[in-house]
Amino acid sequence: MKQILFDKLVGNLEDLTKQYRTLLDCVRKEKELLIKTDIEKLTANNILKEQTLFRIKSLDGLRVNYATELAQVVGADYREPRLLDIAKKIGGVESDRLRTIHSTLEILTKRLIELNKDNAIYAESALKNVNAAMDNIKDTLMGNQKTYQKKGQYQSGFDNAGHLVRREA
Repeated sequence: MKQILFDKLVGNLEDLTKQYRTLLDCVRKEKELLIKTDIEKLTANNILKEQTLFRIKSLDGLRVNYATELAQVVGADYREPRLLDIAKKIGGVESDRLRTIHSTLEILTKRLIELNKDNAIYAESALKNVNAAMDNIKDTLMGNQKTYQKKGQYQSGFDNAGHLVRREA
């Protein structure tokens, strides 16, 4: 029973690792595409990124279930199962396998966080450039002319019934 649960958990963690690597590739490509400002490829990359994130969320839900079941069997905390705690309880080669997968996932998530922060800076910079260009175009086309100028004012005083705006009828 323990071996079956361990194999399910390891298989799930390997799938998670593959998905995180795919996500890492997407984030790296996103950086390149943001620099090149290739909108079509950036959109396609974002779709792939969203699909990968969806797969990661579903695999992570399974991971929690598998880790909970294995933690119960090995005597670890099953309310909040942690891979390293399960590895301590299992021992042996299986323990080393879980530690290796844990460190791999940890490295991948750190890289993803770093690259994502960099990409946010690139995206913000690109938006500032686009907004500045739009303002320049608008100023060039409109000049000093404003669409809405402050011409009209409210009439102060009492509202009289039957007040005519124009006297011509």
